[in-house]
Amino acid sequence: MSSNEEKIQSGLTNEELINKAITFHQAGNFEKAELYYQQILKNFPNHTMVLTNLATLALQVGKIEYGLELIEKSLEIDSNQPGALNSRGVMLQNLNLNEEALVSFNNAIDQKPDYAEAYANKANSLSVLKKFEEAQESYDLAINFKPDYLKAYLNKGRSFKENGQFEKALFSFQKAKILNPNIELLSGELLETQMHLCIWEDFEESLIDIRQKINSRVKTINPFPLLGLLDDPGLQRKCAKAHASLYYPNSNVLPKINSYKKHSKIRIGYFSADFHNHATMHLMAELFENHNKDKFEIIAFSFGPNKDDLWRERVKLSFDEFLDVGMISDQEVALLSREKEIDIAIDLKGFTHNSRPKIFAEGCAPIQVSYLGYPGTMGAEYIDYLLADQILIPKNKQKFYTENIVYMPNSYQVNMSKRRISKKNLSRTNLGLPITGFVFCCFNNLNKITPDTFASWLRILKAVDNSVLWLLETNSDSIDRLKKVANKSGVDQNRLICAKHVPIEEHLNRISQADLFLDTQPYNAHTTCSDALRMGLPVLTLIGKSFASRVAASLLSSINLPELITTSQEEYEALAIELAKTPQRLNSIKANLNAEIVSSSLFDSQLFARQLEDAFFLMHEANLNNSKPKNIYLAN
Repeated sequence: MSSNEEKIQSGLTNEELINKAITFHQAGNFEKAELYYQQILKNFPNHTMVLTNLATLALQVGKIEYGLELIEKSLEIDSNQPGALNSRGVMLQNLNLNEEALVSFNNAIDQKPDYAEAYANKANSLSVLKKFEEAQESYDLAINFKPDYLKAYLNKGRSFKENGQFEKALFSFQKAKILNPNIELLSGELLETQMHLCIWEDFEESLIDIRQKINSRVKTINPFPLLGLLDDPGLQRKCAKAHASLYYPNSNVLPKINSYKKHSKIRIGYFSADFHNHATMHLMAELFENHNKDKFEIIAFSFGPNKDDLWRERVKLSFDEFLDVGMISDQEVALLSREKEIDIAIDLKGFTHNSRPKIFAEGCAPIQVSYLGYPGTMGAEYIDYLLADQILIPKNKQKFYTENIVYMPNSYQVNMSKRRISKKNLSRTNLGLPITGFVFCCFNNLNKITPDTFASWLRILKAVDNSVLWLLETNSDSIDRLKKVANKSGVDQNRLICAKHVPIEEHLNRISQADLFLDTQPYNAHTTCSDALRMGLPVLTLIGKSFASRVAASLLSSINLPELITTSQEEYEALAIELAKTPQRLNSIKANLNAEIVSSSLFDSQLFARQLEDAFFLMHEANLNNSKPKNIYLAN
């Protein structure tokens, strides 16, 4: 503060100081607002409104723990402050202390029964805690007391979407659009929800709108759903950079870690919400077990649901330490990682569901790596490396990735060498499939199916008599819509067969009843592709331009089946039809696939572990030598 400003402040009344502080605060001039608030507190240290306002400001600038101290002091002086109780709850939410936050919101509501904001915030915590029914009741009460409550409609929609209730989510988002059609992220929320429901009426117009808004730097969609909509790595990079900069900027609160003194073992931290029965563990469980424990110390930082299933029990045994950090703040997780002196931190989530990029924005290790969960660039300067391979990111595509690329010598995707598979005796009949005729399938989630992909599949069905398409039923309403589209296109809806969700061991068992897996574009089959290949089912793919659209090609190349990688829609359809009509060629491909499964690097988790450790050694050595990260090319 300048000396002139100090003089001005000293001549102002307390009321004038408060008015100035609030004016600066509302204008977003947080630095000056804080100066005025602090000046008032020098004269009136127990001024509850100023303490509460300053606490809110602290929350806005990311000083959550400091804000919580201030709000607690304010409430100690006067506990009858519903606004302060609501703010306290929001701060606890930001620290992932949602159970405690609920207590604070309930106390606020007790004092002010029509407090719409407290009801909405309470609902947000209930959603995080997966108490979706209670959350919806609380959102409804918020909207009842404040009918034009835009934020409540948005978060209500997100809660429904999280719970797989896409029809209800769509209704909430549409109500939000009526209130404000230009609210940021709403276009993306609507389109993402419509994709889950296979509602495509405005699909092309929505894509044009989203492309224009991203290019105009208007926040319209999160990076993850964009990967399944547009095969444009340049646009994906632009979206990810804007998202990281706006929501997860590089934090300067904690000092930068250059490197640690050389440990006897390189310390690797794996950060994920998915250390349980999840596709990520279906791929990675053996990797953790196969790490060389003489040279590496591996620590899990788990911030997902505490599901005590067999997968969680298994992976916990493979780590030197398994830390449940779900109830502490991002900064506290970063501090814990620093306390453990993690040399290399692996983010297994990126921008996917239940991710926590702020841990990496805070700087949790001197080397930070993105792997597996998010198939694209994060656009964040604090992510040093991205694990990929030559198929996923050819040299001429490197410019679309802000990370340095670690090129694995085979496919980037780790896989288990052994999987538990149900031995239940299955037949096509008990799976609802025709005894004779060709069975095309796709076991990707329905939101990966675009109108172009489905139209292509219908053309294939028309060309192959007595063929059917076997799809995973993630939503019965969506399947009904697909059947209606099929009927309109002249394909009998009964040729679409549904596969219900079953445990993964049973799903693997039934896969082999199909004849050919048809991949989606622009977001390929990933785990579902390697599952199919493991079970001897060929996968036909159309290689695209971006990471997510080239994964199946990476897997097929690794298992020596490049003939199933096509480069145009016409080639994709022609090959699908040819393979269905020439069983001898398809049988030859299946024979080659079954032979390759035994010796392929794709299902050799021990080999993958050694290659990944080679990458870790190179990253660590460069860091110890104060060398800037650069692309790493690993040899076989």
